[in-house]
Amino acid sequence: MPTDVLQSTDLKTLATEALERAMRAGATDAEAVCSEGDEFSALVRLGQVETLKESGSRAIGLRVFIGQRTASTSSSDLSPEGIAKLVEGAVMLAKITSEDPFAGLPETHEFGQLQGDLGLYFEDVNEQPPAERIEIARRCEAAAMAFDTRIQNSGGGDFDTATGHKVLVNSRGFVGEYRRSYCGFSAAPIAVDAAGKMQRNYWYSSSRTMRLLEDPEEIGREAARRTLRRMGARQVKTQRAPVVLSPEIARSIIGNIFEAANGDAIYRHATFFDGMLGERVAGENVTVVDDGTVVRNGIGGFGTTPFDGEGLPTRRTVLVENGILKSYVLNSYTARKLGLKSTGNASRGLAGNPGIGAHNFYLEPGTLTPEAIIGDVKQGLYVTETMGFGVNLVTGDYSQGASGIWIENGELTYPVEEITIAGNLKDMYKNISAIGNDLVFRSAAAAPTLRIDGMMIAGA
Repeated sequence: MPTDVLQSTDLKTLATEALERAMRAGATDAEAVCSEGDEFSALVRLGQVETLKESGSRAIGLRVFIGQRTASTSSSDLSPEGIAKLVEGAVMLAKITSEDPFAGLPETHEFGQLQGDLGLYFEDVNEQPPAERIEIARRCEAAAMAFDTRIQNSGGGDFDTATGHKVLVNSRGFVGEYRRSYCGFSAAPIAVDAAGKMQRNYWYSSSRTMRLLEDPEEIGREAARRTLRRMGARQVKTQRAPVVLSPEIARSIIGNIFEAANGDAIYRHATFFDGMLGERVAGENVTVVDDGTVVRNGIGGFGTTPFDGEGLPTRRTVLVENGILKSYVLNSYTARKLGLKSTGNASRGLAGNPGIGAHNFYLEPGTLTPEAIIGDVKQGLYVTETMGFGVNLVTGDYSQGASGIWIENGELTYPVEEITIAGNLKDMYKNISAIGNDLVFRSAAAAPTLRIDGMMIAGA
């Protein structure tokens, strides 16, 4: 549409102008990123609209280099005066910072981007009237509330949409841009037992396009089921037993592999993966992938982009293959520090230097159904929630508050809470004895159900 072309030209013009001003002001290299976005959020509680938000933003970030000195600035003032002040501030800061021999843009031959339609943006996210979005949130919450008389309250039903547009240009000739969209809704019912004790949980649906969102009533009912299965929870005795992780919890455990393989942590020697490249770090059944190129049925993954935060094409990187650590995840800076090549994982906001971020990060699925994994456990714990931040990436020590359902003779029996699960990630990854076939992407990171043997469960 004509308006899209105009917006694109505006952002590119802003970024290019900032870049040219920086070079005229004495920068030897420069990089500018412009972004704009719109967000909508509605929260319905007990059928009534509690909050309704619509917002839009536009901003620019500039990174300049003077030799091996670097600085960055950002601003939402996109007037000519605002751009001039942005450039002046960045160049002034760069002149007084210390030199860093590893600083700098990637080499010219490294730049590039994925071609073709990656299925990242769908106009239908903006086309639905607000009243219809609110109605979806209301239907989702109502289905949860009607599911069981023990559900007497609600944290609400919500509906969110977001669209974004990003342009990245640099002084070495890279020009790239993409647009993306998101929509999703959820419900969070609260159940009360006979003793007045409350339990809550939630469920949700999310997509890049409205047409792939799930049925609001079914999402509401699933939120209710997840809440009710926590009713009557108790502790179990402290013991060592197999632990089966639901996909939501497995995703978090596997996510620690990305953090442990993060190039920033590697060169700082702040991870138990330090010096482990080419070594066994998990069982032979474990293969972990980060892939920024995923497109399924014309829809891009939540972590799919045509280029990373520095203008390098995104790619598929196997971090762990059959248990062997095959790659770290790197941006250009950490790659130079380690004498390696960037993996296209630069993550760039408006301000500051690029960090390292995941794209579509996942554990490759196995062949077992979740029911088969649970059915093979004589006594153990099915974990549905963890709490706290008990992960030490330097040592691998892991300890989290948890709740879930106790497994007896292959059957889910009664809910469990107020316990702690503990182990060491170095052992936990090697003790993954079963991996499910239920890999589903509800965000940019995903993992199927998995079983870890020999974890400590601390309870009564």
